[in-house]
Amino acid sequence: MTTNAPGRLTPLTVVIGENIVDLVPDQADGEDIPYRARAGGSPANIAVSLAKLGSRAALAARVSRDVFGARIRARLADAGVDARYLVDAVEPSSLAVVTFDAERRASYDFWLNGTADWQWRDRDLPNPLDDEVGALHIGSLAAYLSPGAEVIEKLVAREGYRGRVTLSFDPNIRPTIVAAPDGSLDAARARTERLVRLVDVVKVSDEDLGWLYPDVPAEDAAAEWAEIGPALVVVTRGSEGALAIGRAATVTVPAPAVTVADTIGAGDSFAGALLHALDVRGLLGPGGADRIAGLDADTLAAVIRTAATAAALTCTRVGAVPPTAEELEAALKEFSG
Repeated sequence: MTTNAPGRLTPLTVVIGENIVDLVPDQADGEDIPYRARAGGSPANIAVSLAKLGSRAALAARVSRDVFGARIRARLADAGVDARYLVDAVEPSSLAVVTFDAERRASYDFWLNGTADWQWRDRDLPNPLDDEVGALHIGSLAAYLSPGAEVIEKLVAREGYRGRVTLSFDPNIRPTIVAAPDGSLDAARARTERLVRLVDVVKVSDEDLGWLYPDVPAEDAAAEWAEIGPALVVVTRGSEGALAIGRAATVTVPAPAVTVADTIGAGDSFAGALLHALDVRGLLGPGGADRIAGLDADTLAAVIRTAATAAALTCTRVGAVPPTAEELEAALKEFSG
């Protein structure tokens, strides 16, 4: 099951974080490479993924008044993302120039100084969240860059104490951005571990864990995280699939084999589909952590298979274009057949 039942009013999932305009090259070679501007940013991609799959999703973000900001707002509206928590910002939009390796894996050079996404103030975010909110997702650069990161962490702590929403976290570490001037990731590691202790669900890539704990196998680092708070820790492994560690079961799920156009937004589609799969099973909201913790192996595998299939479909497209509910349903049938 991947879509919500008709007429069912599901909880609203709020995603907090950045929109980043990706400048994606139209070709790999040549001195004058044309770039295409595509609205992205991990949290925005996750909100779009949720909405396209049929879950109710809102993005809390500071959106610039510049020309890129208009494109960002249009993208969110087209996907059906609730705009109630968008903040009108005077600062410019954040940008990233994308490059690809031989396997079409994306890397990024960022333009972030003084941009809109990181300037959160306490009064910009609701306290508490609206009663209809069943889940809050945080992660990526907005969870690490000051001054906004401190505001977001306080919100997560408040909501955790209130106990009304399921809390989700995807670190999506960008080491060149979040590292200290001397290159150390100590502060980013400490913040990550504080947030892991506060949340119910963690989705993290093996690459993230490798940066944070270079001498520890990813599965061991994830198992340690599972001991300090979350009901579920999911490690994505690219083409090798995903590992999910719950309190009642641990499962591994292979990734569907697809022809890769690029990997932009694949992890975000995974995170969005993961939250969607939990949503349609009634696992978000008050008591959600206990229900997620009790997932048996078969149900947990089905949840992770949904997320992995969404990520694979995104890899078949250029840019961060998550699948619709219909596309995901068809792919799940195809790959299971």
